[in-house]
Amino acid sequence: MPLHEDNKLPPHGHNEEIDASFGYERTDIRVTGIIVFLTALAIFVAVTGVLCWGIGKVINAELNKEDGKNTKWTKTVDVRELGNLPTSPELQNKMAELTQQFPTPRVQTDDGNQDLADLHAREDLLLNYYTRIDGQPGKVRIPIDRAMELVAQQGLPVAPAPQAATLMTGDQKPTVHAPLTSGFARTAYEMELERGEGARAERPKNAK
Repeated sequence: MPLHEDNKLPPHGHNEEIDASFGYERTDIRVTGIIVFLTALAIFVAVTGVLCWGIGKVINAELNKEDGKNTKWTKTVDVRELGNLPTSPELQNKMAELTQQFPTPRVQTDDGNQDLADLHAREDLLLNYYTRIDGQPGKVRIPIDRAMELVAQQGLPVAPAPQAATLMTGDQKPTVHAPLTSGFARTAYEMELERGEGARAERPKNAK
């Protein structure tokens, strides 16, 4: 049984001349297959790129038709032509229009800086100025510095002492009476009371 394949090794008795100018053994590797594979791969990549470019063009054209014709408010503006000014009124109007068109809830574009600044402004207004209290005519809020001065001068108000609760009809104030137990496993307190009562009972007898 032969140990080699007929298509790889020449049959016995037939010696082929080896050309050393190629630099490799031609029976081990075929350059033609590699060239065909690389060529097919390059063609596939080129065709795929052209298809993707064409699909992108078609999609952009359809989106432009749905959005309508560009106006001075919707056209793309090059910031470099405006002197690289991000606060340009034209850009602000465009951003405001896009923001209004975007469905809610919307993500804040300034990381909440404006809301935080408004909150601090309201806090400063309540803490540093006299303000009226809604729904309470004749009463105003005073600045915190003035409130601290009044507390230092007059002191904090003292709460009145709590009054004893008046018992209602049928209520009784709970009291604890000895013995604390039913006689089984008496406590030391109960035994001490019994010894004291016994001593007091013996004193009149000894006195007689």
